Amino acid sequence: MAGHSHSGLTRAMAAGDGMAEYGRQLVGEYPGMLALCQLAERVARSAARTVLIYGETGTGKGLLARLIHNASARAAKPFLDINCAAIPGSLMESEFFGHEKGAFTGASERKIGLVEAANGGSVFLDEIREMDPHLQAKLLSLLDTHQFRRVGAVRSTSVDVRFIAATNKVLLSEVTAGNFREDLYYRLQVVALNIPALRDRGDDVLVLARHFIDGFNAAYGRRIRGLSPETEAIFRKYPWPGNVRELENLLERIFILEEDEVILPRHLPDRILRTVRAGARTVPPAPDPRHVQEAGFHEATAAFQRSLIAQALDAAAGNQQAAARKLGISRHALRHQMQKLGL
Repeated sequence: MAGHSHSGLTRAMAAGDGMAEYGRQLVGEYPGMLALCQLAERVARSAARTVLIYGETGTGKGLLARLIHNASARAAKPFLDINCAAIPGSLMESEFFGHEKGAFTGASERKIGLVEAANGGSVFLDEIREMDPHLQAKLLSLLDTHQFRRVGAVRSTSVDVRFIAATNKVLLSEVTAGNFREDLYYRLQVVALNIPALRDRGDDVLVLARHFIDGFNAAYGRRIRGLSPETEAIFRKYPWPGNVRELENLLERIFILEEDEVILPRHLPDRILRTVRAGARTVPPAPDPRHVQEAGFHEATAAFQRSLIAQALDAAAGNQQAAARKLGISRHALRHQMQKLGL
């Protein structure tokens, strides 16, 4: 973290295995990020066998998982990254647990699975919500017993692995909808970390922009000084639906295509400029308290509610589920209020 060298996770970023690269998306000064890194450091040092990381796409869930591993006593052991959405359900069990020779057609020899290969280390289960229901049951058994069977095996194999799962879904809602096992949810939920979206991190967008600009200056042999004041204002207003990954990719594109020494609004894609302009037009001002008596209590309350909901929707780039979370209400309640207020 910028300016906070006391953190063990910061030291892990500077350690071997390219940790400075792994820590890039966690740079910032937002208090919530500082608290998150402190909590993650305690988790890394603990004996916790499961960790659950929440966060929108592009916030750096995989990077945080890697940092937890590298800051732990397991750092010298393997760290394996498994994207649960990328492996077909029919192949997942064999990939996950391995198989014995002759276990099925085409199994010409014994195969060691990813869990066994990570023994002593950590397994990162990205997009855990997408895991096949059959494998969810087997993972729960493994978490409870620390044992598993290869496909076609008679005897169980013991392993010592920390599982770090991640999701961009509200997992409890997925349980309610019948898409995820309730018992597995509670088993994973023992320690949960939530990475805030970039739009919720205040001026961290500018801290990160400077961080990436420094890195790209070194990588591309450039001397871009930074953002113009107008570009800084746009960066603050834009909701960054792709989060830190979107910011990083945007800046790299500018380094490749533009030649100016300062990043100007004309270097930004039209979609960003349109979004910021539309947001400025559509978010109504909060009601002036001096006019409450003239408008009447109910009218003034409705005006304030419209402003509050519109601002939440703008910050969430129109995503009603995300806006409802910001307001602390359910999506159903948000939709009801929007219909009631004519939004």
